[in-house]
Amino acid sequence: MSKDYREYRTGQGVPAEGTYICQSGAKAKLSEKDDFPVCPVSNKETYWKHDDE
Repeated sequence: MSKDYREYRTGQGVPAEGTYICQSGAKAKLSEKDDFPVCPVSNKETYWKHDDE
């Protein structure tokens, strides 16, 4: 089974519902209809990855 390590930027559409983690380590539960938000720590654009835990 391959894991998806793709990164997503602030403003991109969320591909699948789940928990995502940003570059600062903050986690967010996002829905498929959401767009990736700014970093909840720095309030700036960031990269998000799906949290596999």
